[in-house]
Amino acid sequence: MRTVLVTGPGGAGRTTIAAATALAAARRGRRTLLLSSDAIPGLPADTEAADRLWTARLDSGEHFRGELLALQDQASGVLDLLGGNRLDGEELTELPGSTEFALLHALHRAATGDWADGRFDLLVVDLPPLREALAVLALPEQLRRYLRRLLPPERQAARALRPMLAQLAGVPMPAQWLYEAAACKDAELAAVQALIEDRTTTLRLVAEPGSAAEDALRTARTGLALHGLRVDTLVMNRILPRHSTDPWFAALAAQQEKTADHWCAEWAPTTALCQVPHLGRDPRGPDDLALLDDGARPTAPGGADICDGPGPGLAAGADEPAPGRADDPWWIENPWQAAPSEAPGATRTPPGARTVAAPPTGGDPVLVWCLPLPGAAKSDLHLVRRGDELFLTAGPFRRIVPLEPGLRRCTVSGAALTDGVLRVRFTPDPGLWPRTD
Repeated sequence: MRTVLVTGPGGAGRTTIAAATALAAARRGRRTLLLSSDAIPGLPADTEAADRLWTARLDSGEHFRGELLALQDQASGVLDLLGGNRLDGEELTELPGSTEFALLHALHRAATGDWADGRFDLLVVDLPPLREALAVLALPEQLRRYLRRLLPPERQAARALRPMLAQLAGVPMPAQWLYEAAACKDAELAAVQALIEDRTTTLRLVAEPGSAAEDALRTARTGLALHGLRVDTLVMNRILPRHSTDPWFAALAAQQEKTADHWCAEWAPTTALCQVPHLGRDPRGPDDLALLDDGARPTAPGGADICDGPGPGLAAGADEPAPGRADDPWWIENPWQAAPSEAPGATRTPPGARTVAAPPTGGDPVLVWCLPLPGAAKSDLHLVRRGDELFLTAGPFRRIVPLEPGLRRCTVSGAALTDGVLRVRFTPDPGLWPRTD
């Protein structure tokens, strides 16, 4: 199943574009599921809204109440021991953050085929605004790390010894249900993380050209790269006619065209760019969504349409399986395995499929871990190694990255940001590096 995650700066029309993308794919014969937490005018929720198009509306309040009541039932013994009074579903009001967890649950259901009959060609997800979306997509990895630290799975092997340990320690040991609940949540989060990190999953950005959106996208590029998210299309929404006789509209169109040129220079050629015209009204219903698809055109620098006739519309890149990344977004340059005169690609060894050669006996052997961070500023970068993990902060974004096995036997000897790529230098530790003699 191909997955397209749709987000963008607030108010840019991302929900409408997500719906138009899903409808466009369904019109081209692909069984499509559209997930959204917002109502979509003209499309009924939780049903087959059109031929080969199913919609699912996320109810974060219902999900919050169900999860809390289930946890209350599991912890009934502890609550009774403490004399706690149980909460009823009617008195529960969802807390901040419940929408994000409801979205993760919905992604899990989609990943495991728990919707309709489970056989979909395309999943289109209407995410929250850009900053919130990046935080949501990073949650599965973060929460799984927390679970492993707080409830290590290997501790479950000692469950037969818990009564004796409880007597020796004088405190009750964690109940088995707690480990079982943690394992269940970890499995659910792992499925969502696999969906997000799948090579055929891409992000579709929706923005209305302007200075505010330009700043938001420039900042977001760093966060997208930090979390390894690939953008397949930047949709420039609500494009005004360029040759208006009205000076006011002409000035707005000129500003849009200027911003579009900047985006073409920054995002092409790795990201497709598409312009969607302004309908002159708020889109309502399938007919208007179809008009947006029909009017969508791929664009090039200068605002010129790439195609003269009808374009592929919003389904471009979504109605066919994505080819996936040719290379891992992060790579290691290993100077011991390739001569400097070879092509740059020959010195890259993608993580996960690495054969790290032994360092030479002379000179200054160094492994260089390359992390593309477009838009990052040196003053906003902070790098700390802790054990086998790298704590990386880039402006408002932060990620804790486990080191590859070969790098764990090295010490960090420096780092530099050059041409949008952070290069972290690792020097093999003689005491940890395997001997070859």
